[in-house]
Amino acid sequence: MNYILFDGPARNALLPFTFTRPVADILIGIMTIRQKWEIRLGSTTTTLTEEYLSEKFPMVEMEENVMINASFLPNTILAEMVSNLSSNQAIFKGEDVIAFYTDENQEGVDFDTYEIIEFEGDCIRVEHTWDIFSKNDAAIRQDFQLLTEDRKSQPIPKSVNVISKENIFIEEGAKLEFVTLNASSGPIYIGKDSEIMEGSVIRGPFALCEGAVVKLATKIYGATTVGPHSRIGGEVNNSVLFGYSNKGHDGFLGNSVLGEWCNIGADSNNSNLKNNYEEVKLWSYKTEGFAKTGLQFCGLMMGDHSKCGINTMFNTGTVVGVSANIFGSGFPRNFVPSFSWGGASGFTTYITKKAFQTARLVMSRRSVDFDEKEAAILQHIFEESKKWRNE
Repeated sequence: MNYILFDGPARNALLPFTFTRPVADILIGIMTIRQKWEIRLGSTTTTLTEEYLSEKFPMVEMEENVMINASFLPNTILAEMVSNLSSNQAIFKGEDVIAFYTDENQEGVDFDTYEIIEFEGDCIRVEHTWDIFSKNDAAIRQDFQLLTEDRKSQPIPKSVNVISKENIFIEEGAKLEFVTLNASSGPIYIGKDSEIMEGSVIRGPFALCEGAVVKLATKIYGATTVGPHSRIGGEVNNSVLFGYSNKGHDGFLGNSVLGEWCNIGADSNNSNLKNNYEEVKLWSYKTEGFAKTGLQFCGLMMGDHSKCGINTMFNTGTVVGVSANIFGSGFPRNFVPSFSWGGASGFTTYITKKAFQTARLVMSRRSVDFDEKEAAILQHIFEESKKWRNE
Protein backbone atom coordinates (compact mmCIF):
# COMPACT_ATOMS: atom_id res chain seq x y z
CA MET A 1 0.00 0.00 0.00
CA ASN A 2 1.12 3.57 -0.77
CA TYR A 3 0.63 6.05 2.07
CA ILE A 4 0.30 9.81 1.43
CA LEU A 5 0.25 12.34 4.27
CA PHE A 6 -1.79 15.44 3.47
CA ASP A 7 -1.77 18.83 5.20
CA GLY A 8 -5.50 19.33 5.67
CA PRO A 9 -7.07 22.39 7.30
CA ALA A 10 -4.45 22.48 10.09
CA ARG A 11 -1.86 23.88 7.68
CA ASN A 12 -2.89 27.54 8.04
CA ALA A 13 -3.25 27.27 11.82
CA LEU A 14 0.30 25.92 12.05
CA LEU A 15 2.00 28.82 10.28
CA PRO A 16 4.80 30.01 10.46
CA PHE A 17 6.13 26.44 10.82
CA THR A 18 4.21 25.16 7.78
CA PHE A 19 5.55 27.96 5.59
CA THR A 20 8.68 25.82 5.11
CA ARG A 21 7.43 22.25 5.65
CA PRO A 22 4.33 20.08 5.38
CA VAL A 23 2.34 19.37 8.55
CA ALA A 24 3.83 15.86 8.48
CA ASP A 25 7.33 17.19 9.13
CA ILE A 26 6.53 19.04 12.34
CA LEU A 27 8.59 17.77 15.28
CA ILE A 28 6.64 16.90 18.42
CA GLY A 29 7.77 14.39 21.02
CA ILE A 30 10.94 12.60 19.89
CA MET A 31 10.11 12.38 16.17
CA THR A 32 8.32 14.19 13.39
CA ILE A 33 4.74 13.21 12.65
CA ARG A 34 5.95 11.55 9.44
CA GLN A 35 8.50 9.42 11.29
CA LYS A 36 5.83 8.28 13.74
CA TRP A 37 3.55 7.12 10.93
CA GLU A 38 6.35 5.41 8.99
CA ILE A 39 7.46 3.38 12.03
CA ARG A 40 3.89 2.42 12.93
CA LEU A 41 2.99 1.47 9.34
CA GLY A 42 6.35 -0.10 8.46
CA SER A 43 6.36 1.90 5.23
CA THR A 44 7.71 5.10 3.72
CA THR A 45 5.30 7.96 3.01
CA THR A 46 5.02 10.85 0.57
CA THR A 47 3.24 14.17 0.88
CA LEU A 48 0.35 16.17 -0.53
CA THR A 49 1.14 19.78 0.37
CA GLU A 50 1.32 23.29 -1.08
CA GLU A 51 2.56 23.49 -4.66
CA TYR A 52 5.62 25.61 -3.79
CA LEU A 53 6.74 22.94 -1.30
CA SER A 54 6.08 19.97 -3.57
CA GLU A 55 9.48 19.88 -5.27
CA LYS A 56 11.20 19.34 -1.92
CA PHE A 57 8.34 17.23 -0.52
CA PRO A 58 6.92 15.38 -3.56
CA MET A 59 3.85 13.18 -3.72
CA VAL A 60 4.06 9.72 -5.28
CA GLU A 61 0.71 8.30 -6.33
CA MET A 62 0.33 4.60 -7.12
CA GLU A 63 -2.47 2.22 -8.08
CA GLU A 64 -3.69 1.93 -4.48
CA ASN A 65 -3.26 4.76 -1.98
CA VAL A 66 -4.25 5.66 1.55
CA MET A 67 -4.44 9.37 2.28
CA ILE A 68 -3.68 10.28 5.91
CA ASN A 69 -4.48 13.57 7.63
CA ALA A 70 -1.06 14.55 9.00
CA SER A 71 -2.48 16.53 11.94
CA PHE A 72 -3.35 13.20 13.63
CA LEU A 73 -0.54 11.42 15.47
CA PRO A 74 -0.71 7.63 15.21
CA ASN A 75 -1.02 5.17 18.07
CA THR A 76 -1.13 1.38 17.89
CA ILE A 77 -4.90 1.13 17.33
CA LEU A 78 -5.15 3.96 14.81
CA ALA A 79 -2.17 2.74 12.77
CA GLU A 80 -3.69 -0.74 12.59
CA MET A 81 -7.01 0.69 11.40
CA VAL A 82 -5.25 2.73 8.71
CA SER A 83 -3.17 -0.22 7.52
CA ASN A 84 -6.34 -2.31 7.15
CA LEU A 85 -8.23 0.22 5.01
CA SER A 86 -9.56 -1.15 1.76
CA SER A 87 -11.45 0.15 -1.25
CA ASN A 88 -14.14 2.75 -0.56
CA GLN A 89 -13.42 3.01 3.17
CA ALA A 90 -12.61 6.05 5.29
CA ILE A 91 -11.78 6.62 8.96
CA PHE A 92 -13.38 9.58 10.71
CA LYS A 93 -13.21 11.03 14.19
CA GLY A 94 -16.40 13.01 14.58
CA GLU A 95 -16.61 15.35 11.60
CA ASP A 96 -12.91 15.09 10.76
CA VAL A 97 -11.40 12.63 8.30
CA ILE A 98 -8.30 10.79 9.52
CA ALA A 99 -7.61 8.56 6.51
CA PHE A 100 -9.25 7.26 3.36
CA TYR A 101 -8.56 4.85 0.52
CA THR A 102 -8.21 6.00 -3.09
CA ASP A 103 -7.15 4.39 -6.34
CA GLU A 104 -5.67 5.86 -9.50
CA ASN A 105 -8.93 5.49 -11.44
CA GLN A 106 -11.00 7.58 -9.04
CA GLU A 107 -12.12 10.92 -10.47
CA GLY A 108 -12.89 12.38 -7.05
CA VAL A 109 -13.65 11.60 -3.43
CA ASP A 110 -17.25 11.66 -2.21
CA PHE A 111 -17.45 10.47 1.38
CA ASP A 112 -21.23 10.00 1.02
CA THR A 113 -20.40 6.94 -1.07
CA TYR A 114 -17.77 5.63 1.38
CA GLU A 115 -18.09 3.17 4.20
CA ILE A 116 -17.29 5.36 7.22
CA ILE A 117 -15.36 3.76 10.06
CA GLU A 118 -15.54 5.79 13.28
CA PHE A 119 -12.38 6.02 15.37
CA GLU A 120 -13.64 6.29 18.95
CA GLY A 121 -10.31 6.08 20.76
CA ASP A 122 -8.04 8.84 21.98
CA CYS A 123 -5.17 10.22 19.93
CA ILE A 124 -3.00 13.33 19.86
CA ARG A 125 -3.85 15.92 17.23
CA VAL A 126 -1.79 18.98 16.29
CA GLU A 127 -4.19 21.72 15.18
CA HIS A 128 -2.49 24.90 16.43
CA THR A 129 1.07 26.12 16.87
CA TRP A 130 0.74 26.01 20.65
CA ASP A 131 -0.25 22.32 20.49
CA ILE A 132 3.38 21.56 19.63
CA PHE A 133 4.56 22.46 23.13
CA SER A 134 1.34 21.93 25.11
CA LYS A 135 0.93 18.34 23.84
CA ASN A 136 4.65 17.58 23.85
CA ASP A 137 4.45 15.80 27.22
CA ALA A 138 2.04 13.18 25.88
CA ALA A 139 3.95 12.91 22.58
CA ILE A 140 7.31 12.26 24.31
CA ARG A 141 5.79 9.51 26.47
CA GLN A 142 4.20 7.86 23.44
CA ASP A 143 7.37 8.03 21.33
CA PHE A 144 9.55 6.85 24.20
CA GLN A 145 7.50 3.69 24.57
CA LEU A 146 7.56 3.07 20.81
CA LEU A 147 11.31 3.64 20.37
CA THR A 148 12.57 1.80 23.45
CA GLU A 149 10.28 -1.23 23.59
CA ASP A 150 12.31 -4.46 23.81
CA ARG A 151 15.57 -2.49 23.55
CA LYS A 152 18.37 -2.02 26.07
CA SER A 153 19.73 1.42 26.93
CA GLN A 154 23.42 2.23 26.93
CA PRO A 155 24.70 2.25 30.54
CA ILE A 156 24.25 5.42 32.58
CA PRO A 157 27.71 6.75 33.56
CA LYS A 158 28.56 6.47 37.26
CA SER A 159 29.08 10.24 37.61
CA VAL A 160 25.44 10.97 36.65
CA ASN A 161 22.92 11.69 39.43
CA VAL A 162 19.84 9.68 38.56
CA ILE A 163 16.25 9.46 39.76
CA SER A 164 14.05 6.74 38.21
CA LYS A 165 16.72 5.28 35.95
CA GLU A 166 14.17 2.84 34.50
CA ASN A 167 12.64 5.82 32.66
CA ILE A 168 15.93 6.85 31.02
CA PHE A 169 17.13 5.59 27.64
CA ILE A 170 20.54 6.45 26.18
CA GLU A 171 21.36 5.74 22.55
CA GLU A 172 24.77 4.72 21.24
CA GLY A 173 27.39 7.47 21.05
CA ALA A 174 25.74 9.81 23.56
CA LYS A 175 28.06 11.59 26.00
CA LEU A 176 27.11 12.76 29.51
CA GLU A 177 29.06 13.12 32.75
CA PHE A 178 28.37 14.90 36.07
CA VAL A 179 24.76 15.80 35.22
CA THR A 180 21.46 15.26 37.06
CA LEU A 181 18.64 13.36 35.36
CA ASN A 182 15.27 13.20 37.13
CA ALA A 183 12.89 10.92 35.24
CA SER A 184 10.36 10.55 38.08
CA SER A 185 7.91 12.91 36.35
CA GLY A 186 8.43 11.58 32.82
CA PRO A 187 10.85 9.70 30.56
CA ILE A 188 14.21 11.05 29.42
CA TYR A 189 15.46 10.07 25.96
CA ILE A 190 19.08 10.84 25.01
CA GLY A 191 19.64 10.40 21.29
CA LYS A 192 22.49 8.99 19.24
CA ASP A 193 25.75 11.00 19.29
CA SER A 194 24.19 13.72 21.48
CA GLU A 195 25.89 15.39 24.44
CA ILE A 196 24.87 16.76 27.83
CA MET A 197 27.64 18.88 29.31
CA GLU A 198 28.61 18.94 32.98
CA GLY A 199 26.44 20.59 35.61
CA SER A 200 23.18 20.35 33.65
CA VAL A 201 19.97 19.51 35.52
CA ILE A 202 17.17 17.90 33.53
CA ARG A 203 13.70 16.85 34.60
CA GLY A 204 11.57 14.70 32.28
CA PRO A 205 9.74 14.35 30.07
CA PHE A 206 12.71 15.32 27.89
CA ALA A 207 13.98 14.35 24.45
CA LEU A 208 17.46 15.11 23.14
CA CYS A 209 17.54 14.09 19.49
CA GLU A 210 20.46 12.84 17.42
CA GLY A 211 23.57 15.03 17.47
CA ALA A 212 22.02 17.66 19.76
CA VAL A 213 23.92 19.33 22.60
CA VAL A 214 22.95 20.60 26.06
CA LYS A 215 25.46 23.25 27.11
CA LEU A 216 27.16 23.60 30.52
CA ALA A 217 24.93 23.99 33.59
CA THR A 218 21.66 24.09 31.66
CA LYS A 219 18.32 23.78 33.49
CA ILE A 220 15.56 21.99 31.57
CA TYR A 221 12.08 20.95 32.68
CA GLY A 222 8.51 20.72 31.51
CA ALA A 223 8.31 18.40 28.50
CA THR A 224 11.07 19.81 26.32
CA THR A 225 12.41 18.49 23.00
CA VAL A 226 15.78 19.50 21.51
CA GLY A 227 15.71 18.56 17.83
CA PRO A 228 18.49 16.96 15.78
CA HIS A 229 21.79 18.89 15.82
CA SER A 230 20.34 21.73 17.92
CA ARG A 231 22.06 23.32 20.91
CA ILE A 232 20.44 24.54 24.09
CA GLY A 233 21.55 26.35 27.24
CA GLY A 234 20.30 28.52 30.09
CA GLU A 235 16.80 27.83 31.48
CA VAL A 236 14.26 26.04 29.30
CA ASN A 237 10.68 25.08 30.17
CA ASN A 238 8.21 23.13 28.02
CA SER A 239 9.68 24.09 24.64
CA VAL A 240 10.37 22.40 21.30
CA LEU A 241 13.35 23.20 19.08
CA PHE A 242 13.29 21.78 15.57
CA GLY A 243 16.55 20.70 13.93
CA TYR A 244 19.73 22.78 13.66
CA SER A 245 18.56 25.58 15.96
CA ASN A 246 20.57 27.22 18.74
CA LYS A 247 19.74 28.72 22.09
CA GLY A 248 23.19 28.08 23.44
CA HIS A 249 23.53 30.68 26.21
CA ASP A 250 21.94 31.91 29.42
CA GLY A 251 18.43 33.31 29.24
CA PHE A 252 14.91 31.88 29.56
CA LEU A 253 12.87 30.09 26.91
CA GLY A 254 9.45 28.87 28.03
CA ASN A 255 6.32 27.39 26.40
CA SER A 256 7.85 28.09 23.01
CA VAL A 257 8.59 26.55 19.61
CA LEU A 258 11.61 27.35 17.43
CA GLY A 259 11.76 26.16 13.82
CA GLU A 260 14.93 25.04 12.02
CA TRP A 261 18.06 27.18 11.65
CA CYS A 262 16.99 29.65 14.37
CA ASN A 263 19.45 31.37 16.70
CA ILE A 264 18.68 33.02 20.03
CA GLY A 265 21.31 35.51 21.17
CA ALA A 266 22.98 35.35 24.59
CA ASP A 267 20.91 36.49 27.60
CA SER A 268 17.73 36.72 25.55
CA ASN A 269 14.44 35.97 27.31
CA ASN A 270 10.82 35.43 26.47
CA SER A 271 7.81 36.00 28.70
CA ASN A 272 5.39 33.09 28.90
CA LEU A 273 2.91 34.62 31.39
CA LYS A 274 1.14 37.98 31.16
CA ASN A 275 1.48 40.35 34.11
CA ASN A 276 -2.28 40.27 34.61
CA TYR A 277 -2.39 36.45 34.28
CA GLU A 278 -4.98 36.65 31.50
CA GLU A 279 -5.35 34.24 28.58
CA VAL A 280 -2.64 34.63 25.94
CA LYS A 281 -3.56 35.58 22.39
CA LEU A 282 -1.37 34.73 19.38
CA TRP A 283 -1.24 36.17 15.88
CA SER A 284 -3.30 34.06 13.48
CA TYR A 285 -2.25 33.98 9.83
CA LYS A 286 -5.67 32.56 9.01
CA THR A 287 -7.72 35.46 10.41
CA GLU A 288 -4.91 38.04 10.21
CA GLY A 289 -5.60 39.00 13.79
CA PHE A 290 -4.87 37.83 17.32
CA ALA A 291 -6.63 34.62 18.36
CA LYS A 292 -7.36 33.19 21.78
CA THR A 293 -5.24 30.20 22.76
CA GLY A 294 -7.05 29.13 25.90
CA LEU A 295 -3.63 29.12 27.59
CA GLN A 296 -2.28 31.11 30.50
CA PHE A 297 1.30 30.15 29.59
CA CYS A 298 2.43 30.74 26.00
CA GLY A 299 5.77 32.12 24.83
CA LEU A 300 7.54 32.50 21.48
CA MET A 301 6.67 30.94 18.11
CA MET A 302 9.63 31.48 15.75
CA GLY A 303 9.74 30.31 12.12
CA ASP A 304 12.73 28.83 10.29
CA HIS A 305 15.90 30.88 9.70
CA SER A 306 14.89 33.63 12.16
CA LYS A 307 17.37 35.05 14.65
CA CYS A 308 17.65 37.55 17.47
CA GLY A 309 20.59 39.49 18.90
CA ILE A 310 21.89 39.44 22.47
CA ASN A 311 19.60 40.58 25.30
CA THR A 312 16.47 40.42 23.13
CA MET A 313 13.19 40.53 25.07
CA PHE A 314 10.06 38.87 23.69
CA ASN A 315 6.60 39.62 25.06
CA THR A 316 4.15 36.88 26.02
CA GLY A 317 2.70 35.25 22.92
CA THR A 318 5.06 36.57 20.25
CA VAL A 319 4.96 35.15 16.70
CA VAL A 320 8.01 35.60 14.48
CA GLY A 321 7.83 34.57 10.83
CA VAL A 322 10.50 33.03 8.60
CA SER A 323 13.93 34.61 8.10
CA ALA A 324 13.43 37.58 10.43
CA ASN A 325 16.36 39.29 12.12
CA ILE A 326 15.56 40.98 15.45
CA PHE A 327 17.89 43.13 17.56
CA GLY A 328 18.08 46.21 19.78
CA SER A 329 16.63 47.23 23.15
CA GLY A 330 12.98 47.10 24.15
CA PHE A 331 10.23 44.64 23.26
CA PRO A 332 9.56 44.07 19.55
CA ARG A 333 5.88 43.82 18.65
CA ASN A 334 3.97 40.59 19.22
CA PHE A 335 3.88 39.76 15.52
CA VAL A 336 7.04 40.06 13.43
CA PRO A 337 6.40 39.22 9.73
CA SER A 338 8.75 37.08 7.69
CA PHE A 339 11.84 38.82 6.27
CA SER A 340 11.70 41.66 8.81
CA TRP A 341 14.89 43.40 9.94
CA GLY A 342 14.92 45.51 13.13
CA GLY A 343 13.34 45.62 16.57
CA ALA A 344 11.28 47.73 18.98
CA SER A 345 12.19 50.93 17.16
CA GLY A 346 10.80 49.62 13.88
CA PHE A 347 11.41 47.18 11.03
CA THR A 348 12.58 47.32 7.45
CA THR A 349 12.60 44.55 4.86
CA TYR A 350 15.31 41.92 5.09
CA ILE A 351 16.06 41.60 1.37
CA THR A 352 16.40 38.09 0.01
CA LYS A 353 19.94 38.55 -1.30
CA LYS A 354 21.25 39.15 2.23
CA ALA A 355 18.92 36.62 3.84
CA PHE A 356 19.97 33.89 1.41
CA GLN A 357 23.63 34.71 1.91
CA THR A 358 23.24 34.27 5.67
CA ALA A 359 21.26 31.05 5.27
CA ARG A 360 23.95 29.65 2.98
CA LEU A 361 26.69 30.44 5.51
CA VAL A 362 24.72 29.08 8.48
CA MET A 363 23.81 25.83 6.76
CA SER A 364 27.31 25.26 5.35
CA ARG A 365 28.68 25.26 8.92
CA ARG A 366 26.62 22.10 9.46
CA SER A 367 27.54 20.63 6.06
CA VAL A 368 24.04 21.19 4.66
CA ASP A 369 23.54 22.76 1.23
CA PHE A 370 21.35 25.81 0.68
CA ASP A 371 20.15 24.67 -2.73
CA GLU A 372 17.75 25.97 -5.34
CA LYS A 373 14.79 24.21 -3.72
CA GLU A 374 15.42 26.00 -0.43
CA ALA A 375 15.87 29.33 -2.19
CA ALA A 376 12.64 28.89 -4.15
CA ILE A 377 10.67 28.13 -0.97
CA LEU A 378 12.04 31.19 0.83
CA GLN A 379 11.44 33.39 -2.23
CA HIS A 380 7.81 32.30 -2.26
CA ILE A 381 7.47 33.11 1.46
CA PHE A 382 9.08 36.53 0.86
CA GLU A 383 6.46 37.36 -1.76
CA GLU A 384 3.56 35.92 0.24
CA SER A 385 4.49 37.86 3.39
CA LYS A 386 4.76 41.30 1.74
CA LYS A 387 1.25 42.27 2.86
CA TRP A 388 2.20 41.85 6.52
CA ARG A 389 5.40 43.89 6.16
CA ASN A 390 3.45 46.93 4.94
CA GLU A 391 5.87 47.47 2.06
